[in-house]
Amino acid sequence: MISTVESINSAVNGFVWGLPMLILLVGTGILMTALTKVFQVSHFKHWVKNTIGGIFRDSHVTAHTDKDDMQISQFQSLCTALAATIGTGNIAGVAAAIVSGGPGAIFWMWIVAFFGMMTNFSENVLGIYYRRRNERDEWCGGAMYYLKDGLGAKKGCKQIGAVLAVLFSIFCVIASFGIGNMSQINSIAINMNSAFGIPVIATGVILMVLAGLVIVGGLKRIASVTERLVPFMAIIYLVGALVVFILNIDKAGAVFTAIIKGAFGMKAVGGGIVGSGVAVAVQWGMKRGVFSNEAGLGSSVMVHSSSNVREPVVQGMWGIFEVFADTIVVCTLTAFAVLSSGLVDLNTGEVLSEQVSTALVADAFSTVFGSAGAGFIAIAILFFAFSTVLGWSQYGSKGFEYLFGTKAVKFYQIIFVVFILIGATMDLSLAWDLSDTFNGMMAIPNLIGVISLSGVVMQITGNYVDRKLKGKDIKPMLSAIDDIQELHEKEIG
Repeated sequence: MISTVESINSAVNGFVWGLPMLILLVGTGILMTALTKVFQVSHFKHWVKNTIGGIFRDSHVTAHTDKDDMQISQFQSLCTALAATIGTGNIAGVAAAIVSGGPGAIFWMWIVAFFGMMTNFSENVLGIYYRRRNERDEWCGGAMYYLKDGLGAKKGCKQIGAVLAVLFSIFCVIASFGIGNMSQINSIAINMNSAFGIPVIATGVILMVLAGLVIVGGLKRIASVTERLVPFMAIIYLVGALVVFILNIDKAGAVFTAIIKGAFGMKAVGGGIVGSGVAVAVQWGMKRGVFSNEAGLGSSVMVHSSSNVREPVVQGMWGIFEVFADTIVVCTLTAFAVLSSGLVDLNTGEVLSEQVSTALVADAFSTVFGSAGAGFIAIAILFFAFSTVLGWSQYGSKGFEYLFGTKAVKFYQIIFVVFILIGATMDLSLAWDLSDTFNGMMAIPNLIGVISLSGVVMQITGNYVDRKLKGKDIKPMLSAIDDIQELHEKEIG
C-alpha cells in the first residue's frame, strides 16, 4: 500500500515541480518584472532606503503597535516571513544544488531570485490591497482573498475564484504540517542527535513546549519572537560563512569563474534551468528548498498582510528585500563557503567529499572550525528550522481560518504543536515527499491569481511611483474595499 502511495506521489510530485511549474514560476516573475518596468532595478535605491534603510532611519518601521491593536510592524512582518523562508533549504538545498548541478547552478539561482523578487512584490501588493479585518480585528490577507475578491470580481470568474481560494487554503494547511513542521523538526532532531548525542524524543519534547508557548499566543507573540530570533540567527550564520570564505579569499576569483563558466556548460544549463533556481534534477532542486525564498507559493504574503502599513507598494518592497536576503545573501554565502573550502573541484564541478546535503556544508565549515564545524551547522539548523516552524504555523492558521472561521484557529494551533513531537520521532521520507507536493500545489492557484491580477499590480505600482517619486497629486490606491465602496457610492449618487 505504501509503495502505491509513494508511486502516485512521485508522479504527482514530478508534475508539480516539473517543467510546467518552472515555466509558471519564472514566467510570472518575468511578466511582473516587465509590467513594473524592472522595479527591483529601476527603483533599487528607493526600496533599499524604505526597507533595510528604514529600520535605522524610520521608527515607524520597527515601532510596535498598541496592545489592543492586532497589527504588527513592518519589521516584524519581514522577520516572521524570513523565519519561514530561511530554513534548511538555505543549507541542505544549496549543497544539493552544487552536488547535482555543479558550481554553475548558483548562477541560475541568482537569475530565478532576480525575477522572484517581483513575484513576491506582486503577492504582497495584492495581499495588502485585498486584505480585510476578521472578527478579532486582525488583518487577513493572502492568495485566498485576492483569488476570491480579485479574480472572483472579474466577469464570469466568481466561481473559479472561490474554488481556487479554497484549494489554496487546503494545500496550505496540509503543507504547514509537512514542510512547515514535521520535516523541519525531524532535521533538527537528527542533527542534534548526530552532533551532540541528544535523544530525538528529548529534542521533540523541548521544541514542542517552546513552540507551544509561542504559537498558541498568536501572531503578535510569534512576531515578537521572530523579530529577535531571525536577526540573531542570520547574523551568526552569515559570520560563520564569511569566516570560511574570507580565510579562503585567495579562491574568490576561481569560485566566481567556476560559477559563470559552469552556468553555461551543458550540465549546469540543464540543471539550473530545468531545476528552476539552482538544481539539476527537478525533484531534488526546487522541492528541497533551493528555490528557498518561496516566491510564487503565496505563503509569506499571509503574514506581510498583517503589517501596519497602508501602502501596498511599501509592503511589496519588503517582499523584494525578503527574496534578496534569503537567496542572494544567505544562499550565496552558503554556496561560497562550500565552493571555497576545497571540497569541490572548481574546474570539473566534481564534489570531492562523500557527504551530501547538510553534511557537505558541515564539512566545509569543518575545514576552518575543525570538529566544531558540525556542531555549528547543527545549531544553525536548530535556529533556521525552528523559526520556519513558527512562521509556517501562522500560514497554516490563516489557511485554516479561511476554511473554518476564526474560532477554529486555536484547534489548529494545538494540533500543529502536537505534530512537532511526531516529527521528531518518525521516519518522514514519505511525509517529506507528500508535503513537498502540497507545498508546490499552493503555487498553482496563487500564480493564477497573480497573473490574472497583474494589471491591478501594475496600476497600483504606477500610482505609487507617480505620487511618491514624481510628485503627482492623485488619489492613492490603498484598498480594494475602499475603492469598491467609493464606486458603489458614486453609482448610488
